Order: sequence, then structure tokens, then C-alpha cells
Amino acid sequence: MSRFVPFALALAVLIWPFALGAAEVRVGVLAYRGAERAAFEWQPTIRHLDRALPDHRFHAVPLDIPSLSKAVEDGRVDFVITNPGHYVELEAGHRATRLATFETVGGPKPSAAIGSAVLVRADRGDLDGLAALAGKRIAGVLPEAFGGFRLAWREMAARGLDPFRDSRLVFLGFPIEGIVEAVAKGEVDAGIVRACLLERMAEEGRVRIEEFRVLDPQPSGALGCRASTRLYPDWPFAKHAATPDGLAKRVGIALLSMPPTDGHAWTVPVDYQPVHDLFRELKIGPYEHLARRTFVEVLRDSWPWLVAAAAAVAWWLAHVVRVEHLVRRRTDELKAAHAAARRQRDEMEHGARLALLGEMASSIAHEINQPLAAIANYASGCQRRLSAGADPEGVAEGLRSIAGQAERAAGIVQRIRDFVRKRKPEPAAIDLNAVVRESLDLFRAVATRRGVAVEANLAEALPPVLADRIQVEQVLLNLLQNAVDAMAAAERRHLAVTTAATANRMVEVAVADTGPGLSPEARSRLFEPFFTTRPDGLGLGLSLSRSIAEAHGGRLRADDSPGGGARFAFTLPIVEERP
Repeated sequence: MSRFVPFALALAVLIWPFALGAAEVRVGVLAYRGAERAAFEWQPTIRHLDRALPDHRFHAVPLDIPSLSKAVEDGRVDFVITNPGHYVELEAGHRATRLATFETVGGPKPSAAIGSAVLVRADRGDLDGLAALAGKRIAGVLPEAFGGFRLAWREMAARGLDPFRDSRLVFLGFPIEGIVEAVAKGEVDAGIVRACLLERMAEEGRVRIEEFRVLDPQPSGALGCRASTRLYPDWPFAKHAATPDGLAKRVGIALLSMPPTDGHAWTVPVDYQPVHDLFRELKIGPYEHLARRTFVEVLRDSWPWLVAAAAAVAWWLAHVVRVEHLVRRRTDELKAAHAAARRQRDEMEHGARLALLGEMASSIAHEINQPLAAIANYASGCQRRLSAGADPEGVAEGLRSIAGQAERAAGIVQRIRDFVRKRKPEPAAIDLNAVVRESLDLFRAVATRRGVAVEANLAEALPPVLADRIQVEQVLLNLLQNAVDAMAAAERRHLAVTTAATANRMVEVAVADTGPGLSPEARSRLFEPFFTTRPDGLGLGLSLSRSIAEAHGGRLRADDSPGGGARFAFTLPIVEERP
């Protein structure tokens, strides 16, 4: 019975923490060769911690790099075992703290124990170094993998090769053994793996080491494996920032007191400055901000290009200023030319009106002589009645007649003055029938003296048009005068003037004569400036008339008259009704 008591007490001490419920501790482990292998490799460490801290139960959580980073960020792990590059990033981004560094007993120093090998097939004689990988397919684990990419990246950069720009990268992920298989099958030209992986796979009988070659092998010392890169510190055991310091201290002491297992143990944390140097040189991780160069650095490195760009910009600005100056000058010249052309056109219109009035002068004089003769007759009659000393009412009636005839003569003179004076066009809403009647009144004497019968067929309720009254009179009088001239040798002299509203919201004025009509030559050149069939004509009437019609938004055309002769018609737009 006495022998059982000590045994029972010892058993109670061992099982007491589990009976009370030991605290669970999660250790995130980077599984670069797969979850099962990671759990197996780190099992001695987990068991040792369970024994050293019986009040806690430690669990290994194998994860890849992105998942492990996320677990640290979310606080789902208390400790981390990872590669030195990943640790430096966790240290900078999540305040992780290393407690110990992994050590291979009898092997390389913990401060120089990790490297990378760039593998190619032994039969690839064209690949004699890292610089020969330009344009080739290179396999890596992940862009953020330490031994599976970044160590080799640094060596390539030292040889002037940017793998992202100068080669075709293929990232195959974990497990890392897949890269060796891809190289063996020829799926890629080269593969980046952790140093010693090839030797381990050969020991396991998974590959034949003579089928591969390591590019640019470096002295590896006690590492005992072929490597293409410099060597860096071994893996750290680090604590999460939220892990209690007391627990971290106990774990650190336990790790340092762990006896070697399978030739592996833990030692005091080493200096990870070589990892910082790599990250700083590649401008990644904590030193990513170095890739964002300052203005002074850009100016220092790129000043020849900046000077050339500044010169190009200065030339471009000078060119723009010069072109703008030329455009302005040309615009001013065009405005001046347009104004000169406008003045010339106005002078031509004024000259054409004067010429037209000259042709109508004798008839107009006859038109004015009629009221003047009437005034003289009425004045003589009034004088006789006054001499007779009788008939005051007759004298008053004669004076009223004199005043009416004077107003008639004044109206004729005023219309002539309006017609011939220089003025700017003033478009307004006008009654086209009224303009036609006034023009016919002014022209009727010409028609009478030339023996031409004038017929006016004006449409009722004609909508107003937007036009300049004087210019419309000029067009109409010119067409009337041309029609009278065309019928000079005709036996039947009949002139018809019609107005009508068309279907396209226009009003048409037509002048039809009974002359000989238009010859083919005259029809083809009818509206050319200075073309005329009359010996004393200027050849401007029809050309100016078409220009006036088109300037108002209408048109002037010439056709054969159904009854023989020619028919000229021009259109003007109806005034748009405002809502």
C-alpha cells in the first residue's frame, strides 16, 4: 500500500492539468512541403512544449504563406514558425517577436543556413548561368516565397535580370516538390527551390540527382548542399503581439532547453539583418516604399530625359503660340476679306439697283409727271375761280386734290429714295402681297410704255415671311424688267405675277412672260455673274437676285412657262410662330 501512494501522487501531478482543462496554444507553421510533412517535422518541438508547459496544450497549425499571414492578422495563432523572410514581414506589419532560431546540430551556423537552388535539367547545355534565363520559363512557389523565389530573385537582379520583366514566371504554389517535377518534365526551363530539397528528394528515392544541374553554384560550407544564392538565417520561432509575455518567456526557455531531436534543436535568436538587406535591395516588404522614388531621385536619374521633355514642351508651346498667332492673323484677314466682299456685294447690289432704276427712269418720270400735271391743272382751275370771285367750295375741292396728288408724287419719290439708298439688310416679318403690289405700282408705267399687259394673281391670306423689304423689291423689279426686255420682239406681251404658299412652309413669288424662253446656253449660265444677253446689260441682276434669295433661306429658279416663255420664281421662308 505504501508503494502505491508515491505512484498515485506522481500520476496525479501528471494528469492534474488535463483534469482541470489545460489552456490551448496554437502554433502556426509554414507548410512549404505540405501540411502532413510540416506537422511531422515540427512534432518534436510541439511535444517538448507540451511536456515543458503541462498547463498548456500546443497544437501545430500548418498553413501556406497567405493563410498564415491572415491567421496572424486575425489573431488566430499565438506563435509562428516560418521562414526568415516571412518573419521579417510579420515583424514589420504585426509586431511579431522572435524567441529562438532553428539550429541543425553539427550543420551550418543558424545565421547562414538557408539558401535557394535554381535547377535545370542536366541536358540543358544552353542554360549555363542565371543570366541565361532571360526569356525562359522560370517556376517558383509564390511571389512572396523566401527560399522558393526571393533569394533567387536577388541573385538574378545582381546579374541584370529582372525575372518579372525579362522572363516568364510560373508560380506553382506549395508543396515545393512540384517545381522539381515541372523541371524534370520540361514544363519549365528552370525552377527555384530551397537548397538541399533536391538532395533530400534523392535520398527519399523520388528523383535522380544526376538528372539536374544547379545554376551558378555558390560556396555553401557546412550546408553540404548545392545553392545558387547567398545563405541566410534559419527559421525563427516567434510570438504574436497579443500573446502574453509570461507565456512567451516560458516558451522561449523551453525551446532553448529542448534536447536535440534528429539532429535539430533551438538556439538563441540570431541577427536577421541579411534578410533586411535583401528586402531593402529588392524594395519589397517593409522597404516597399523605396520603390516609390522621390522627386529628387527621379530628377537626378532622369535629368537628360527631363531636359529633353522640357525642350519638347517648350517647342510645342512655342509652336502652339505661333500657330495661334497665325490663326488669329488669318482669321483677321478672313474677316477683313469677308467684310470687303460684303462691302463689294453691297456696292454691287446698290449699283444694280441704280442700273435698274436707270432703265426705269423714263417710266418713273412719266409716273411722277402725272400727279405734277394734275397739280398744275387743279392750280389753274383754282386761280380762275378766285379771279371770278365765286365758288369757294370748288376752290377748296381743288386744293384737296392738289394735296392728294402731291402726296402721290411724294410717295413715288420716297419709294425711289428707299430703293436706291445704301443700307444694311433689315429682315422683318412682311406681307409679301403688299410688297408685290407696291413693286407693280412702281413698275406699271414701264410696262404700259412697253405695251406689256400685267396680271397679278395674289393668294389670299398669305402668311408673313421673314425678309428685307427693299431686297425683295429689288429681286421682283429685276425679274419684271427682265421679263419686259425678253418680250420686246414678241407679238403677245403678257406678264403674270403670282404668289402662293408651298407645302414646305415657304411662300413663292413667280414672274412668267410670253417671250421666246431660255436658250440652252442661257439656261446653263443664267446665274453666272456678268453673264447677260443684252448689249447694255451688267449681268449682275440674276446673280444678285439668287444670292439675296439664298441669304434669306430661300432659292431662285428658272423654268419654261407652260404658255410659252420663261418663268422665274423665288421662295422665302414663312415666319415661325412662337409658342
